[in-house]
Amino acid sequence: MTADGQAITGTPATGGGDRAGGPLAAPPRAVAAIAAATVAVLLAVSPWYGYHRDELYFRMLGERPRLGYFDTPPLTPMIARLSTTLFGDTVVALRIVPALCTGALVVLVALAARELGGGRAAQILAAAGTATSVLPLVAGHALLTLTPDLVLWSAVTLCLLRVLLRGDGRYWLWTGALCGIAAYNRDLIVVLLVGVGLGVLVAGPREVLRDRRLWAGALLALAIASPNLVYQATHDWPQFQMAQALRVDEGADNRAAFFPLQIVLLGPVQAVVCVAGWLRLWRNRRVRSLAIAYPVACALILYSGGRPDYTGAFLLYLFAAGCVTAAGWRWRAALAAALAVGAVVAVVMALPVVPAASLGGTPVAAVNEVARESVGMRDVAAQTARVVKGLPAAERAGAVLLAANYGEAGALRRWAGEFGLPRVYSGHNELWWWGPPPEGTRVVVSVGYPPARLGAAFAGCAPAGRLSGMPGEEQGVPITVCRDPVRLWRDLWPSLRHYS
Repeated sequence: MTADGQAITGTPATGGGDRAGGPLAAPPRAVAAIAAATVAVLLAVSPWYGYHRDELYFRMLGERPRLGYFDTPPLTPMIARLSTTLFGDTVVALRIVPALCTGALVVLVALAARELGGGRAAQILAAAGTATSVLPLVAGHALLTLTPDLVLWSAVTLCLLRVLLRGDGRYWLWTGALCGIAAYNRDLIVVLLVGVGLGVLVAGPREVLRDRRLWAGALLALAIASPNLVYQATHDWPQFQMAQALRVDEGADNRAAFFPLQIVLLGPVQAVVCVAGWLRLWRNRRVRSLAIAYPVACALILYSGGRPDYTGAFLLYLFAAGCVTAAGWRWRAALAAALAVGAVVAVVMALPVVPAASLGGTPVAAVNEVARESVGMRDVAAQTARVVKGLPAAERAGAVLLAANYGEAGALRRWAGEFGLPRVYSGHNELWWWGPPPEGTRVVVSVGYPPARLGAAFAGCAPAGRLSGMPGEEQGVPITVCRDPVRLWRDLWPSLRHYS
């Protein structure tokens, strides 16, 4: 028995019969089948629409491997680099890893339900509900920082469940290793650790804190993450600078959308199951810390103005817990029918099934940023190329491109060879640190920068058109041709820097 009066092994914990260390049966084969089907569907639709703007950026960053970048740790750009190297420089190649990650996520959520005492029905429900949730499908369709986050965080949660329910301190080492790796994707893993840690301090079981392997796991996490931490410390903690920029730029909108999106991120039916899951965790003292962690994370994210999807991994373990309860409901047949209807809606909202030409103005484009920003990125390069080709030959030979954001820069870089585009520069986020055009550059074709801002930096600027035919933020942005910078590029470059 523990100090909290709970059995560590062999007997159920309080709160509905959750196992606390007893032998677990192998997961049902249906879980693996659901995961495989999810991967197959995601791979089948992977070439539809096109690159998301973030994918083009990560592809560009991956061309210059580093221990860190100003606005993102190196894991996702490295995945982009390895994917294009191994599978080819195509949109499908970039989406192989996301599809596999979502398949793994389906299994992990089912295993979490099993760890919490769920039998065959609960595990299949957890797998099917995850595979047909909006957020996992979005993360599985495109290479985003969200993609590895969901898998790594869910793996950490599974390890924490094994520590809390089984008292098996060996999983502290696995937790440390996974957290160290997760820090190379986003430092937000700290939110999960802070939330659960606070929950353990408040509600127990506190004896897990006396396990030396906890501290060994913490040291392992620091050791693995140390190169990224060194990069942050030696570059004036750019992640904090970016967090502040995002708070100013998007904080108000993120807070306004936070609570509605807690229902939409997985789906309304899954949200009901999540409520049941939170109650189940709260009633079991051994895992009450996970129930506490979710509102703690919500408070931190709301305070910082972070994106509502930062709670995605929390919602998934709440859903896993809820499936254990839902498997015993008398009206579970109605639940299954509702999930089936929700699955159709989730597929339409999360995957590229609406024809690209019809996407603009639809609810999908309004709700799913990944969808609307995956249509028309090639056209950014094609329409810019027409302006470049219209320059006099003497000017065209020495011209450069100046992109206002990383999505535009990534698109211009991706299709530079196809359209014969010159080198691209940008003052946005990490790309500003790559430096200005060479001194002596007289002609610039700008994409996205406001003409009034450019007018103060060049002797003359002339509008050359606006991007068109896109449902995302590139619609209507200006293309401007500017000549003769009024200062040296090294002096002009700081005025073009912006973080968002």
